[in-house]
Amino acid sequence: MNSTKAKKIATWIIVPLMALIFILDMVSVAVFNHLCKRYDVTQEQFNYSNGDDRIHFLNTANSDAILIESNGRFALVDAGEGNSNPRRKTAYKGYEKEVVDYILKVCSGDDGIARLDFILGTHCHYDHIGSFHAIITNKNIKIDKAYFKGCDENYFSGLEKKWGFKEVYNQIIEDLNSRNIPVISNLPAAPFEFGDFTLQFYNTVNNPDLYGEGENAESVGVKVTKGEKTAFLAADITRTCGVEKLVQDDLGKINLLKIGHHGYYGSSSINFLKALRPDVAIVTNQLGKVYPNVKWNLVMIAHCPYYATFDNNGIIASFTDDNEIILTNNIH
Repeated sequence: MNSTKAKKIATWIIVPLMALIFILDMVSVAVFNHLCKRYDVTQEQFNYSNGDDRIHFLNTANSDAILIESNGRFALVDAGEGNSNPRRKTAYKGYEKEVVDYILKVCSGDDGIARLDFILGTHCHYDHIGSFHAIITNKNIKIDKAYFKGCDENYFSGLEKKWGFKEVYNQIIEDLNSRNIPVISNLPAAPFEFGDFTLQFYNTVNNPDLYGEGENAESVGVKVTKGEKTAFLAADITRTCGVEKLVQDDLGKINLLKIGHHGYYGSSSINFLKALRPDVAIVTNQLGKVYPNVKWNLVMIAHCPYYATFDNNGIIASFTDDNEIILTNNIH
């Protein structure tokens, strides 16, 4: 077969495929707009009119920084993209100042000191733990303890071995030790109370069966429950890294899903969404970067509206005493 004929065949395959993807994407957007009517997202006023049991999804572009709040207690799950990514050629804007400022704004007492019951690094990708250095070393932020499962290089795949994860992790542990903050590497698997919330960590131990699947396979998920409502913060848990299958049956019905891996390929698979049956989803990204297949699965399989932290400038999910979840935005 000559090259001209091969190019023609490729064109006949690729062009219809791209057209089909475009049509499916437009259909999913139309359905998404209809589903979004279920949740009227209003601007956050910071007056606690919806109660003080809340999950704050910060706007750190396509990175994770999530603050859990209940009855005046606070915990930080991941810290967002830092300012000194070792992958300098592909580094994104850092959000250290934005995250630190938000913590000081929301968590500070009358003495100006912000207190976090704990911090959790879900895994060692820089867009999840990069800003911890700035948080831990800030003298106006007090941290009771830090949950870090570790940084197991057996998970690394391909280029990950050159991306400096271990060095960033070691710096964070050094920062914690310098401030005498206990580091807990044996994460509790059992549920524990946190104000009015019950929290439970998932994927808490290293799994040799997933070695080589990438650092995302080390991701720790967090289940948050109050009354009849439940959320799952899926870190970078995906089908492709193998963790979705491991946790989905134990999770059961979830009302709010923090979409795994920022809505990129491999996250929010059909089987995962069928198991969790979320009512609403939050993606730590901008809508335009969410993969078409993820959008399709959410709206056409799960019939679930989803909201992006970037497009909403941050989102708070308030868990009311009346067993409602109320979403507010523009939190920065």
